[in-house]
Amino acid sequence: MNDWPEGWSGADRGSRYGNGGAGDRPESARVMRQVRRGPAAPPNQPGVPPQPSYVNGQGYGDGQGDYTNARQGGYDSGYSSGQVYGGGPADPGGPGDGYSRGGARPAPNWRRRIKWTSIIVVTVVVVTSVSTYFWADSKLRREVDLSKVIDRPEQGDGTNYLIVGSDSREGMSAAEKKELHTGSAEGKRTDSMMILHVGSNGDTLISLPRDSDVEIPTYVGSESGKTYKGTGRHVKLNAAYAEDGPELLVRTVEYNTGLHIDHYVEIGFAGFASIVDAVGGVEITIDKAFKDKYSGADFKAGKQTLNGEEALAFVRTRHAFAASDLQRTKNQQKFLAALAHQVATPSTVLNPFKFYPVMGAGLDSLIVDKDMGLYDLGSMFFAMKGVNGGDGTSMNMPISGSSGGNLVWDKTKVKQLVKELNNDEKVTVTSD
Repeated sequence: MNDWPEGWSGADRGSRYGNGGAGDRPESARVMRQVRRGPAAPPNQPGVPPQPSYVNGQGYGDGQGDYTNARQGGYDSGYSSGQVYGGGPADPGGPGDGYSRGGARPAPNWRRRIKWTSIIVVTVVVVTSVSTYFWADSKLRREVDLSKVIDRPEQGDGTNYLIVGSDSREGMSAAEKKELHTGSAEGKRTDSMMILHVGSNGDTLISLPRDSDVEIPTYVGSESGKTYKGTGRHVKLNAAYAEDGPELLVRTVEYNTGLHIDHYVEIGFAGFASIVDAVGGVEITIDKAFKDKYSGADFKAGKQTLNGEEALAFVRTRHAFAASDLQRTKNQQKFLAALAHQVATPSTVLNPFKFYPVMGAGLDSLIVDKDMGLYDLGSMFFAMKGVNGGDGTSMNMPISGSSGGNLVWDKTKVKQLVKELNNDEKVTVTSD
């Protein structure tokens, strides 16, 4: 039985691969639509055998037209236009685009791009913030254990910081001691002491003159663990620190005021100067010119920017003033508030080349209590900035007179002041 289509001769039954069909239309399954052919060959005439055509050496055509056309330069395989697999005319968006058959390149998906950009930015910010937090937290020197302080007053509203500036020369070379006019005394004493109350009715910064007359109460030795009974002994306030360090100083302040101290912060000479230099100096207005050969101070009146060495001389000077200790505490308050303001400005916080050196210098220099965290430290600095900006109150502990060279506190005013702080009320007491 003959299975070949009608009209096919026996001669057509040979190998058909690559020979094309008998008509002018190629077999659909064997044609490359992308090949551009020359003029179609006329239908086979009687007595003229069909001639195979070759395109690029392949037998895909029907007649000589393609071969001739190729030799005359009319052949185009379609590969140069990227249409071998595209299935249509060249994409206006560019050759071989492959996005669609004969369509234009789709517009960018901006919503998707913005979404992923936002995710990347947020991820970078979070990772950087977390890394910075743990880096900064690891640098805090938590060396003061307030759990050793006994017989403490009840905690009031708000938070109370005891801020201490010591004359510690830890880590300073002989050249640095000479440059900063610190001397070479062994050990360390307190050059300045302040209580900063942070509350909802305004922040209050109170200086405690180092010559304040206070009673040393019963206390437990920070190193020995022994109990030392109080004998009613009166000393200058800075003697408490010299006797048994930060823990006894906190115990003495609490005993003589009735105010609970929540956190302790201490900084030495070298650390103070380093922070000022790291922040690029601190701008301050000096009301009256003064000199002091002991501290190295030599200042003119007016607005000026102090570097670390000058700042240290400014806050330590006492011999240039008649009311030596009281004027010094005012200068210390003024400068520390200005320093906190400078540290908290966007030009410092948002500039990593300034922020990290400032943070490093400050955290390396600060000694704090074991319960203090970065949040507490930040709260303290912003409160001091607020005081400098006029949002709070700065004052000396009210003084009523002196006894044996010690400054005696005004007990009535101190009692009223402590009551207002414990209740987190607006302070109405003045030190004048």
